[in-house]
Amino acid sequence: MKKKLVVLTGAGISAESGIKTFRDSDGLWEGHNVQDVATPEGWRKNPALVLDFYNQRRKQLKEVEPNLGHQILAELENYFEVYIITQNVDDLHERAGSSNVLHLHGELLKVRSSKNPNYILDWSEDLNFGDFDENNNQLRPHIVWFGEEVPALDEAITITQSADYFAVIGTSLQVYPAAGLIDYAQRETPIFYIDPKPIKIPNLRNPLEVIPEVASKGVAFLREKLLGQLQ
Repeated sequence: MKKKLVVLTGAGISAESGIKTFRDSDGLWEGHNVQDVATPEGWRKNPALVLDFYNQRRKQLKEVEPNLGHQILAELENYFEVYIITQNVDDLHERAGSSNVLHLHGELLKVRSSKNPNYILDWSEDLNFGDFDENNNQLRPHIVWFGEEVPALDEAITITQSADYFAVIGTSLQVYPAAGLIDYAQRETPIFYIDPKPIKIPNLRNPLEVIPEVASKGVAFLREKLLGQLQ
């Protein structure tokens, strides 16, 4: 049986494909305050701004491609049972070929009912006022905004608990509850932490290897380390 590699990815892996993160510029995301475009309050205050913001992000996503980091993680499925748990809302892991991707914070290429969270549609074009669900409720981006619950968290915890190897790639480990997943890895599970500016992880019980590199270089190094353990 293949061993299970569970990977938590954040904005750092998508940044190399040209997708910006609000953490790059003092809380601004593509020039917008995150409170205005990524909170329920922002949606209630100015839904037109929020719709336009995510329409622009959807357009941007069509212009970028998966990078080497995404591609190597997909390639590792030849050797391991790989599960990607991502904080990213793009589809770059899927486009690179990863089979098992769980999106903690929603997906840019989906929308959902503003009243029924279980009414979810695939959506690749602009989302506009007057785009309704079956009960004439306005559709909204299928994004987990700040202050909202993370529906996929329980599944992510279960996956993490079953990991033989756990890797953290391109995330600041500052956004909870996603950052807390690392605490659910079994005590003997080795953890690999890839980030050009790694932080100290307090009270970690696991074997830890820090790889202070950008995602693509770090994932290439991770591949060599893991494949070496199979020999």
